[in-house]
Amino acid sequence: METVEISNRSDFALWAIQRAQQVVMAEGAAFAMAARDMNEEALIEAAAALGKAISDAMIEVFDGLTAE
Repeated sequence: METVEISNRSDFALWAIQRAQQVVMAEGAAFAMAARDMNEEALIEAAAALGKAISDAMIEVFDGLTAE
């Protein structure tokens, strides 16, 4: 994991956009394919993985904001 110094709102916005792009690239394709194929089981699994990736990103931000 790369360390990023965020010193203002613009830095945070840029980081958030880049992180969101990473999450969507990593998990979004499986979600889209499951939706296209109308595979309910795969859709549930892909949605759970996407939600976990989003939660992990939020925790990553929180951990960066707290003092170590």
